[in-house]
Amino acid sequence: MNIGEASKETGVSAKMIRHYERVGLFPEPPRTEGGYRQYGSNEVHTLRFIRQARDLGFSITQIGELVNLWKDRRRPSRQVKALAQAHIKELEQKAAELLAMKATLEHLVHCCHGDDRPECPILESLSGTDPDRR
Repeated sequence: MNIGEASKETGVSAKMIRHYERVGLFPEPPRTEGGYRQYGSNEVHTLRFIRQARDLGFSITQIGELVNLWKDRRRPSRQVKALAQAHIKELEQKAAELLAMKATLEHLVHCCHGDDRPECPILESLSGTDPDRR
């Protein structure tokens, strides 16, 4: 199948497939005499694996490690587990950061009167002025 068909089969855009090839995450498949990429079931399976890993938020580097571990049938599962556990910690940190941002915004929205006056604690905070100074 060509890149468009592989894209439809996997849910990975043709642009991303080319990107994965450029960064070395996904090997460039064989080409036809006309220069078109040809994808088989193995390539499609790998692209689905990559898409699933991206959907879980793994970085390109982490996905490269996961692909290598996936292809190595003699790898110990503890390596995969350690990689996943490290990613969980990263996700927990990101979640905490998002919750802190949300709390800050909720506080600023609460402080804003939302009326016809020009004073706005949200804009004051973004500009570096303390909205609680009044």
